[in-house]
Amino acid sequence: MNHPHDRASTTTRPTGAAPVDEQSRSDARQRGAEQPSAGQTELDRALARILRGHDQHEQQDADAVPAAPDDQPTDQRADQPTDQRADRRTDYDGEQLDLADRRALRRAAGLSTELADVTEVEYRQLRLERVVLAGVWSSADSSREEAEVSLQELAALAATAGSDVLDGVLQRRSTPDPATYLGAGKAAVLADLVAESGADTVVCDGELSASQRRGLEDIVKVKVVDRTAVILDIFAQHAKSREGKAQVELAQLEYLLPRLRGWGESMSRQAGGRVAGGAGIGSRGPGETKIELDRRRIRARMAKLRREIRGMGTARDAKRSVRTARAVPSVAIAGYTNAGKSSLLNRLTGAGVLVEDALFATLDPTVRRAQTPEGRPYTLADTVGFVRRLPHQLVEAFRSTLEEVADADLVLHVVDGSHPDPEGQLAAVRAVLADVDAHRVPELVAVNKADLADPEVLQRLLARERGAVVVSARTGRGTEELRERVAQALPVPDVELEVCVPYDRGDLVHRVHTTGQVLQEEHTGAGTRLLARVRPRLAAELDGFRA
Repeated sequence: MNHPHDRASTTTRPTGAAPVDEQSRSDARQRGAEQPSAGQTELDRALARILRGHDQHEQQDADAVPAAPDDQPTDQRADQPTDQRADRRTDYDGEQLDLADRRALRRAAGLSTELADVTEVEYRQLRLERVVLAGVWSSADSSREEAEVSLQELAALAATAGSDVLDGVLQRRSTPDPATYLGAGKAAVLADLVAESGADTVVCDGELSASQRRGLEDIVKVKVVDRTAVILDIFAQHAKSREGKAQVELAQLEYLLPRLRGWGESMSRQAGGRVAGGAGIGSRGPGETKIELDRRRIRARMAKLRREIRGMGTARDAKRSVRTARAVPSVAIAGYTNAGKSSLLNRLTGAGVLVEDALFATLDPTVRRAQTPEGRPYTLADTVGFVRRLPHQLVEAFRSTLEEVADADLVLHVVDGSHPDPEGQLAAVRAVLADVDAHRVPELVAVNKADLADPEVLQRLLARERGAVVVSARTGRGTEELRERVAQALPVPDVELEVCVPYDRGDLVHRVHTTGQVLQEEHTGAGTRLLARVRPRLAAELDGFRA
């Protein structure tokens, strides 16, 4: 993972914090080694389950082969490509060239960056970062099951960013420690765990302040990042379009601005006043400190990025205005990350967008044309995925993209039916949609991955979400029902008229069929007689042909 901070970590403890000497660390270690309580024992068992499930998931990605038909020879099963076996892609997903390019640059476990000879620098290989997780939860804010799901999601985020999850700690306390995030005893246990496992990074399941990061780094002696930094790193790796890269850079700078720091007092050194340049009387003064200079440059860069993003939105607004003028309904696919939105888009439209079993695999929105069973055209737009505690910097940076959802006629809300907490996914996505004023748009819930989900969970979701549809983008189950439900939910033309269109104006008849709803049609000697419902714009053009 690329660390979002440009400057090296300081080894100076924050002002006001008590120094951690060997005796106090030993006492804390002894407190952590005392007989654990029943609740803490349950936490340790839960953490072991999370890590064991994470390792099994990685092993399945590397070795799992989907069940082949009985009449298929065993040697033919072994000859199947590893990528196809791992991702279980369908013909609707296309060739997936983007996925091949991404995996060609993926880091590999077991390779090292340490060099025995500096002349080998051209042949060095990148290795995965070795990560230990740390989490804090309170019974007043969440349950133990929700804490397990959150830490399991953090492990998946760290793996997607390019790391090897080794171990972790989970502490129950009312609030995170304001100095070190974890308590003194648990922080000492974490330091021992990092030293024993040889980890080089600690990832905390929460957003850390600058003082908390610095305080915890002083104890564990390795790099410390938080959940927000991991998500921003994944976005930076997966952004492809010019607009997506600009949005990610803006979010990273917003995250970095309040967290600037450097070696000791170096950031407080003052540049000479203008007198140093020969400006003379009236220019003498303390000058500008290094940290003030960096902050000013970051703010200037952020202002420039905002202007660029507004300019990039002009083309998208122009395309949207054309679709609006032609009365083409729009459907926005929204949902939790890795819920199968891109797979469902490929199944419905054959778009061939990138599909990968990873969090935030696709960031750039994709718009494709689709048709209802009656032949009415509409657009399907795949948007960025959401996650619990999505960084507000990302919401602000991607607001222009998320506004596609607010301007849609229907939100197709995709939820992963095989996830341990699908209800939590629904709540997290709806919270973000409310932030961008998209909660008033009509919603159709599609419970995806029905081939992997527990039938009891599917029944629970169907009972909770009225009108939901159970689908499987991989097997095609429920997709026809989904098409029909989308067609029923699209806005219906509201102007009913009866016209007789001359045969030389077949273009108008075609538009009535494609954008309206034909109730009756008859071919007469004078022309095509239609009883139909159309949009007001088309009704004005047909007004001169009323029967």
